[in-house]
Amino acid sequence: MKILITVRGDFVAPRFDLSAEVIVATCYDRQLLEEPRSIILSEFSAEKMCDLVLKENIGVVVCGAIEEKHYQFLTWKKITVIDSVIGPHKDAMEQAVTNTLAAGTLLPGATLSRTTS
Repeated sequence: MKILITVRGDFVAPRFDLSAEVIVATCYDRQLLEEPRSIILSEFSAEKMCDLVLKENIGVVVCGAIEEKHYQFLTWKKITVIDSVIGPHKDAMEQAVTNTLAAGTLLPGATLSRTTS
């Protein structure tokens, strides 16, 4: 199975459609088969990201926010979408590989900025 995570820096990108970088990993039996690879996109949009997902034969997409129509399209194509994930992409990958990552997960290492009065 192939996993794609949208990333910004060291974290899961907050929006699927504005991610310029993704990490793709192949796993089997809850273990990575090879070192995850990074792909930098020259142009980014939700449509281009969906095209990349299909071209790479991705089975699981991990992202932050995703528009409903793109979520529906990917799930219609039998791709599992784990959305609303916040935190370091390495932790997200580890949980995705072991099939323990769920939509809405706030990973350890995610920082919440608060405004103080």
